[in-house]
Amino acid sequence: MTPREELLDKIHTRHAKIGVIGLGYVGLPLALLFEEAGFEVVAFDIDPAKPEALQRGESYIRHIGAERVARAFAGGRVVATTDFDRLAECDAILICVPTPLGKHREPDLSFIRSTAAEVAARLRRGQLVVLESTTYPGTTREELLPPFEARGLESGTDFFLAFSPEREDPGNRTFHTQNIPKIVGGLDPASQELTTALYGAAVEQVVPVSSPEVAEAAKLLENIFRAVNIALANEMKLVLDRMDVNVWEVIEAARTKPFGFMPFYPGPGLGGHCIPLDPFYLTWKAAEHGVWARFIELAGDINTSMPSYVVDRTAKALNRHSKSLKGARVLVLGLSYKADIDDDRESPSFEIIERLQEEGAEVAYCDPYIPVSRPGREHDLGLASVPCTPEEFERHDVLVVSTAHSDFRDPALYRGVGLVVDTRNLMAPMGFGAKSSLSADTGGSRESAHREGPEVVRA
Repeated sequence: MTPREELLDKIHTRHAKIGVIGLGYVGLPLALLFEEAGFEVVAFDIDPAKPEALQRGESYIRHIGAERVARAFAGGRVVATTDFDRLAECDAILICVPTPLGKHREPDLSFIRSTAAEVAARLRRGQLVVLESTTYPGTTREELLPPFEARGLESGTDFFLAFSPEREDPGNRTFHTQNIPKIVGGLDPASQELTTALYGAAVEQVVPVSSPEVAEAAKLLENIFRAVNIALANEMKLVLDRMDVNVWEVIEAARTKPFGFMPFYPGPGLGGHCIPLDPFYLTWKAAEHGVWARFIELAGDINTSMPSYVVDRTAKALNRHSKSLKGARVLVLGLSYKADIDDDRESPSFEIIERLQEEGAEVAYCDPYIPVSRPGREHDLGLASVPCTPEEFERHDVLVVSTAHSDFRDPALYRGVGLVVDTRNLMAPMGFGAKSSLSADTGGSRESAHREGPEVVRA
């Protein structure tokens, strides 16, 4: 049998051993999915704390329950390790490593390159390698193929290579790894056949495309679509606030149209690993080809300006209460980038907190999902969450809603609060009135309040 035939048979009979590199929000659910589909799995990470926790049956990602992890790792089909020599025993290797941006918004492929080197050092005949990390078109062909071929092996005959973008949405209770359609772009027909068969054994729908470049570009388009439309919603907020018009009410009215409109919502900035970063992978690659992706750059400028806008609105709101931002006690509600998850990657809350601190404010945060702030590539707040109680909320001069956690939706929390700057429209559904505008000219006008409570400023 040829290497292709042997691997295809192993996939169909569930005898293929799957390696997953990177045990974060993408790699861990993928490793669990293949274990649950009946495959043996070796899960790799350079951080020893992650394999150690998993081997103990513990989950470090809140929406991936410890019970699911414990059940998988007690079954004997999956192990977690930092020993990359075990890559040699894997029949398929799925790469799920970060793809951050550099200091000047340039792609940082260091994790992909170092992982490719680890795989190349152990590559053998009959292995399939799939890159899942979001990146610009051409990465799979340009960054993985050369070191693999340098081993003297031929792609499509001796080893197989493909790109299949991750589409994780942490905390989504409807769509998850198994039922989100899986795009697959193989480097050659054999790679496409094997990758399609592999994912088809674990997910409900596989979507083959003609090349890795199409798959890479499709993932970027998905994220750029969201980034651009969120930027439009943010710009509408900036414009309508000056006109004293409630952007949230405008969006709700517009979404009643049954065709031709899709609602996107403003906020304090973009968060998560994908939307704040991935569009710039395409702008960088476009510039390499002499094209300026103006639409994407403009959306990026609008979205990255939002934390500064929130701080400015907070300062003006305090001024109306005869208080200065300097020395003010400010409580930021939410450190994660979206509601009801513990994922704080690229969260705008970090920049909001740091900018408030730079202005001299005494800043704390409350997030029941993140009890202690974690150091990241660019931020290290060194803070711990304060309790989510009315007494704690009342201690502060102003609350800034950055994340709309369900825990914050109890009106009783705000019984002693005087001022809230709301970036997520959290307060209106609870029946609190809102200060709709704080322009320099008008000073703002007060909407009717449905219940007694804090003054609420939209931001």
